[in-house]
Amino acid sequence: MTSATSQPHSTELFSRAQQVIPSGVNSPVRAFGSVGGTPPFVTDAKGALLHDADGTEYVDLVGSWGPMILGHANDAVVEAVREAAGRGLSFGAPQPGEVGLAEEVVRRIRPVEQLRLVNSGTEATMSALRVARAATGRDVVVKFAGCYHGHVDALLAEAGSGVATFAMPGSAGVTAATARDTVVLPYGDRAAVTALFAERGAEIAAIITEAAPANMGVVPPLEEDGIGFNRFLSETAHAAGALLISDEVLTGFRASREGHYGIDGADGSWAPDLMTFGKVIGGGLPVGAFGGRKDLMGLLAPAGPVYQAGTLSGNPLATAAGLATFAGLDEAAYETLGSASRTLQQLVADALTTAGVPHVIQTAGTLFSVFFRDETVRSYEEAKAQDTAAFTRFFHAMLEGGVYLPPSAFEAWFVSTAHTPEILDRIAAVLPGAARAAARD
Repeated sequence: MTSATSQPHSTELFSRAQQVIPSGVNSPVRAFGSVGGTPPFVTDAKGALLHDADGTEYVDLVGSWGPMILGHANDAVVEAVREAAGRGLSFGAPQPGEVGLAEEVVRRIRPVEQLRLVNSGTEATMSALRVARAATGRDVVVKFAGCYHGHVDALLAEAGSGVATFAMPGSAGVTAATARDTVVLPYGDRAAVTALFAERGAEIAAIITEAAPANMGVVPPLEEDGIGFNRFLSETAHAAGALLISDEVLTGFRASREGHYGIDGADGSWAPDLMTFGKVIGGGLPVGAFGGRKDLMGLLAPAGPVYQAGTLSGNPLATAAGLATFAGLDEAAYETLGSASRTLQQLVADALTTAGVPHVIQTAGTLFSVFFRDETVRSYEEAKAQDTAAFTRFFHAMLEGGVYLPPSAFEAWFVSTAHTPEILDRIAAVLPGAARAAARD
């Protein structure tokens, strides 16, 4: 616990926020809509720990939804941002950091030959779709139920994460004309993909998929007859003259050094045409990126006909934070992340098993999710079939014990290099009671 201060507490802040911010939050899942209660208003964080306006300390398993891979307020990252800020906050002109950050991504991700920086994952996916349509001269995009690619109009249908939390199949304000150009299929359903391409292959510009879905909970792509689902999508798209866009906004540089592509594309037998990134490459500051083959990226203005722009794209603060984060992500860091993730998964499994709570834990590299059901989750429909009431009881018991989980049953859990054995011991102490709470009807 930390000492309380004279500043407003979370309840007061949430009440004030609801007067001037829609629902009191600037991103829906923060409202605690699916779990109930008042969200803690975070005032500061360091390493694996958060502190809220009430003076409460929590072990953090959200990590700002992924980018705090080295822990909060990492000394090297903070110093890099401080130095960059001293030189200027934004130039609206080329600056060295954006070159360095692009070089680092290209160096780490084999299918990416060129990269353009933007300001969010939503911008990245929106721009990649525009390039794909320009490259193919086609309009139709295929996506999967439960995969979330930002709040792009064409991609909100049946999305996961915040949309899943509020049981919304899409969004008001998306036009019928936009929706007509998007086809939504069940994730992992190869027969549905094959049938669609047999019927409409000549209309399809691209398939877009999360490299490993993590917005309906983690649902890793499965192999059939030795062929992974992402490779199957690549081959199916290419046979029809379409492209594959792999969304690694959550998994990029977190699932492994080379994102999820480093796991299921390691043999080099296939590659996405375009990839999107975010989170980790900004080290906690707003950033996104999309990249791929030079011929496709060459379609972007000013050299090509596809317009895309952003005054703050590649800004010096975000690129400094991203470069400092990458500097800390060596092999030892990934070993630490992997060990912490595996240890935590086992701790959770042991507690839930002892309490008799049905559950399954699914992973994508260092990311994982806990589904409150006793069967493997392979699709969004199966993710929705879990016991969300049990999760809610578990969530609040963990929160009361000082562990901050994602406030939705449809999210990934994130560890960092700051999740030391001592930090994991703190989580372990809370888990048995939380598991017993989940077991109660």
